[in-house]
Amino acid sequence: MRQILFAAGIALAVSILLTPVLIKAFSRQGFGQEIRVEGPASHQSKRGTPTMGGVAILAGLWAGYWGSHLIGIGYNADGPSASGLLVLGLTTALGGVGFLDDFIKIRKQRNLGLNKTAKLVGQLIAAVAFGILALQFRGANDLTPGSEHLSYVRDIATVTMGSVVFVAFCYLLVSAWSNAVNLTDGLDGLAAGSMSLVLGAYVIITFWQYRNACETSPGKGCYDVRDPLDLALICAAGAGACIGFLWWNAAPAKIFMGDTGSLALGGMLAGLSITTRTELLMVVIGALFVAEAASVVIQVAVFRSSRRRVFRMAPFHHHFELAGWAETTVIIRFWLLAAIASAIGLALFYSEYLAAIGG
Repeated sequence: MRQILFAAGIALAVSILLTPVLIKAFSRQGFGQEIRVEGPASHQSKRGTPTMGGVAILAGLWAGYWGSHLIGIGYNADGPSASGLLVLGLTTALGGVGFLDDFIKIRKQRNLGLNKTAKLVGQLIAAVAFGILALQFRGANDLTPGSEHLSYVRDIATVTMGSVVFVAFCYLLVSAWSNAVNLTDGLDGLAAGSMSLVLGAYVIITFWQYRNACETSPGKGCYDVRDPLDLALICAAGAGACIGFLWWNAAPAKIFMGDTGSLALGGMLAGLSITTRTELLMVVIGALFVAEAASVVIQVAVFRSSRRRVFRMAPFHHHFELAGWAETTVIIRFWLLAAIASAIGLALFYSEYLAAIGG
């Protein structure tokens, strides 16, 4: 438990202290955000706000994870694990793709960075590497970080994918979650605050899996997850880094996370869902991100088929802005939705445990 607190605290401190440094540095370099012309008129005043703040989130994540392990040496805590390093690597790789996207936008002073093909290729390479490696590194009880079974709260034994399909499934998840968080990152603090809530829920889930791991506590309801405690450190560090960044990103934002942050955080959600065996549960806990992505899919599908729009603008947080809601009202209410989704997900997680032990 101490390591989890250290991970969150270190990540929070690094993120909250590094972000204002980045604001000054990026402002001097002219690394300002370009704003969609067709977006809400109130957003045009945000043009030129420093972006690529996801660098601070990634720095906090790395510092929190490795710092907690360095401190853990003092009381003989376990070192870094395959699962933790894989999720950290996937997060960083997606952050690199996002960084290139942001950098191109800034240099060419437009709201379009990498083209769709280049971005998809970057996501593909990261996802395939993660998927292949997730089936390696067998540990105790012959467990690997990933599983070829589809999972809800634990593996569904009747649904087996095979290694090739599993790698393809990893790409689907990485692409879906990274794009979903990217689409949500359209209002000041919306993505960072929502991610803090989702990752906070996963701190509880991974710690519970650690306390009830089949390796150390075999019995009814135990969890076959390779490195739950190390994954808890990743979640805690990610949540701490998001909260530290949110201090500067809250409305009116002094910096945006950009694709550097949103793609990285989406990749983290995909990696966590696979390594914790909660791929379907993540859809519930991350329901806000799912809804944001779904609103875009619905808008495009309906418009192409009927030339009509379901929403005034997609993603649908802009729909409420155009309906007259203040930006801060939309943000706070969406945070509440993210909190409700996280609470429902935790309730489902615990109810499954009670059912498994016959409670």
